[in-house]
Amino acid sequence: MSSSQGSGTKDETTRLENSTYNILIALGKEARFLYSAIDTYIDDARKDNNSDLENIWKTIKQERERHLAMLRNALDKQAKEQKLH
Repeated sequence: MSSSQGSGTKDETTRLENSTYNILIALGKEARFLYSAIDTYIDDARKDNNSDLENIWKTIKQERERHLAMLRNALDKQAKEQKLH
């Protein structure tokens, strides 16, 4: 459940603005994929001598790393604007 407090809608449990909470959730999902799954997928493709698939997974990894950096920057901005209480 959410309630309106101040300038943004805040989660009643975390007391974070919903948009800040969403950044944290997305960061967790991106990090989990990058640091637990993607290297296994790359290794499996390499072991199967499937260079096309290996390159696809490497490209996805690079894009996800870029997404993670974007989310970190957004979270830093939220913190600097003191939207993390």
